[in-house]
Amino acid sequence: MPRPQGFTYERRRDGSVVLTHHGRAAGVLRGGRAEKFLAEVEAGDAQLVMARWTGAYRFGNERQARNHPRNQGGRTRRG
Repeated sequence: MPRPQGFTYERRRDGSVVLTHHGRAAGVLRGGRAEKFLAEVEAGDAQLVMARWTGAYRFGNERQARNHPRNQGGRTRRG
């Protein structure tokens, strides 16, 4: 799995944190969430943490899930 890259964050005076990915806004965190995010960034891999917080984090199983018979379309089974 490729390592996430291109994420940056900016702390604002009001305590919020703005996350960007390749220069485009990816999210804004405020209050307790911003504090928790900053603690995680300082303690771990910043790129990976920012990818998780923005929802751009991939687990590596998307291809397997796409090929699963349940996800092939066609008739839906309800019961």
